[in-house]
Amino acid sequence: MNFVADIARPAERRVTRLSDLTDSQQEAIRRIPAEKDAVNVPLAATRPNAIFTGRERFDAEQANIFQKHAVPVALAAVLPEPGSVVAIEAYGKPLLVTRTRADNIKVFINACQHKGAKLVEDCAVHKQGRMVCPYHAWTYGLDGKLIGVARSDMFEGVMKDQRGLKELPSVVWGGVIYAQLNGGPLDVSQLHDQIDADFTALGIHGGYVYGRKTFDLAANWKVVLEPFLEGYHVQRLHAASIGALFVDAPSVSDTFGVNIRQVSGRIGYEPAMLDEDADTNVHKLVTHAYTAFPNVVVVTSQYYTSVMILMPYGVDRTIVHYYMVTPGPATTPKAEEVFERSYDLIIKVFAGEDFRAAQISQEGLNAGVPESTVYCGLEENVIRYYEALETLL
Repeated sequence: MNFVADIARPAERRVTRLSDLTDSQQEAIRRIPAEKDAVNVPLAATRPNAIFTGRERFDAEQANIFQKHAVPVALAAVLPEPGSVVAIEAYGKPLLVTRTRADNIKVFINACQHKGAKLVEDCAVHKQGRMVCPYHAWTYGLDGKLIGVARSDMFEGVMKDQRGLKELPSVVWGGVIYAQLNGGPLDVSQLHDQIDADFTALGIHGGYVYGRKTFDLAANWKVVLEPFLEGYHVQRLHAASIGALFVDAPSVSDTFGVNIRQVSGRIGYEPAMLDEDADTNVHKLVTHAYTAFPNVVVVTSQYYTSVMILMPYGVDRTIVHYYMVTPGPATTPKAEEVFERSYDLIIKVFAGEDFRAAQISQEGLNAGVPESTVYCGLEENVIRYYEALETLL
């Protein structure tokens, strides 16, 4: 299903210049070699089939990552204005994410404290001051407080201050809303300040959600994630779409705990291009690709940024929440045309190529083939990520 954000917040249209990025981002970009000088280094690495198909590995990831640490549930930009709310299905839990009148982001279980009914049943963004249960009309504020009980005279001993919505500890990090699914103390030990700063510099925190779409994929979440960590597939899988924009050159990569940043020059890249025009859109020259703990993917493009949250629902089932983030809403017919064309293209590329590849790969893996997956030098970041992830298991 596709849900386009229906709440517009005024935003200044802008491009991202090199000088708008963090010092760390700028330093990484300046390490990218010219296309002709790039060197590919072979790699010998494997991972067993069981990390994609085994129940034991899946359960270990759930216990030691997705339940132990705060995990991403949505983008803050989905709720651009105070007094807005959206329902999200995340990791098998029905959630409500609100931006209160005081401009605070809160995450609740989407369940009335009377009989558990969902307060919001669709996935659209709503601008409203309160939430009313459709079953018995119990009413809650966006801060989760119970503010009204129908026929309260029929309840003996019900204390409204004890029946507020179940809130999950949460934090906004780099424009991404993280929540502690087990309801315990917020564990943000795997989130890194550099990624937070990078995402802010890329405009994710204050961006505009032009469009969003949810995908239900028959594949392990790591199988879905792998293409966004490597460039080996780009000229092959994307030969008919975007493959011509990139070459088989290694990315400049930096690791920040269980967070990886890749920066790649586009076709024909030369370092001197960075200084030809200080006001040029840096995304014309380079592409950023991030894997942020543990399952957020960010990929930059010239006119927009793609953000994905890959939520594991089973050994071979993943729900992907995709967001296309622009600097602001389209203010001209030309901008709307560009955004619409970009959105259609990226959905076709991700859904018809990357996600399709993940699903057909999972079919073979489920049959036990190959017994171990082998990785090449253009897939080095896959191994980096797995090594970091495995330290948590």
